[in-house]
Amino acid sequence: MSSQEALRLAEERDLDLVKISPNAVPPVCKLMDYGKYRFEQTKREKEARKNQRVVEVKEIRMSPSIDVNDFNVKLRNAQKFLSEGNRCKITVRFRGREMAHTNIGQDLLVKFAEDCGEVAVMDKSPKLEGRHMSIFLSPKPSKDAKK
Repeated sequence: MSSQEALRLAEERDLDLVKISPNAVPPVCKLMDYGKYRFEQTKREKEARKNQRVVEVKEIRMSPSIDVNDFNVKLRNAQKFLSEGNRCKITVRFRGREMAHTNIGQDLLVKFAEDCGEVAVMDKSPKLEGRHMSIFLSPKPSKDAKK
């Protein structure tokens, strides 16, 4: 129908004439209550924002000369962070002459990643950046998320 006729029909029904695809020949239009449509769209967007979850990166710092009990405490904290769905950055800080023995820090990070193996996956292998060596651990995807 012609655009004037469609506009008259929209005014009779107290609706808006909305162009769906203006570049088509002839242009495709739809009769709708545009205010109600925008309201429902913002409502859907709010609902989607409410359901999404922000993943944080938690950092755990150690030194190469860390003791067993301190290591276990850091390990428990990392496992707790990972079970909550956050990523972890595990960092070993080298000071002074410790820089000559970066292999100790690398072994420590690999052991840490292995101990977290049941709840996490290592994203990157240990990498030395200045005086810090670090790895990233991500939570293992759950079986519920795949379904």
